[in-house]
Amino acid sequence: MGTSIRPEVSSKKEYWLSRHRYPEWKRNYRALDGFAPRSPGLEERVSRTPSDPVTGCVAERLYYRERIEIVETAAREAANDLGALLTKAVTEGLSYETAAPPCCREVWYAAYRRFFWLLDKARK
Repeated sequence: MGTSIRPEVSSKKEYWLSRHRYPEWKRNYRALDGFAPRSPGLEERVSRTPSDPVTGCVAERLYYRERIEIVETAAREAANDLGALLTKAVTEGLSYETAAPPCCREVWYAAYRRFFWLLDKARK
């Protein structure tokens, strides 16, 4: 019987990415709608930007949008038809069995590895 503990990449690594960061980006992006920030964390980040609150909000939205686009573009390039499922699997830590893709295990993990390779290239 195998262990169900999945190894985590060390946060000290250069390309470490929390598996919960992508949903946080999406939530923060939706929360920055041009009005006053609703959460203390967002309020702190927006207050560090230029004194114009609209400019600060736009800068924050661009920050989150760029990062979301990097992840989604890498998933689309790695596997055209499986891009959305691959994004969900990577960001939520789903296994092959849990994600249940409409392809064999070898194709899935080839796309999975290609996604991280593309993500690495995009972040440099």
